[in-house]
Amino acid sequence: MQKKIYVAGMDDDGTAGKVDAAVKAVAGVTSVVSTAAKCQVCVDFDEGTAGIEEAIDAAISAAGVTVLG
Repeated sequence: MQKKIYVAGMDDDGTAGKVDAAVKAVAGVTSVVSTAAKCQVCVDFDEGTAGIEEAIDAAISAAGVTVLG
């Protein structure tokens, strides 16, 4: 499943890289692309993994970025 997540606080490519690394570490995530200019994170993941969407949001927050919505 692919999901687009809008965020606040991802102001540069360095922060986007931190978000990418944090989300890639979540079990079940197959790919992630963070774009600072669009303030969004596009994630492909296995939706059969229990609690994965919450884990992705937590990983983004742990990188110092706020998940919107």
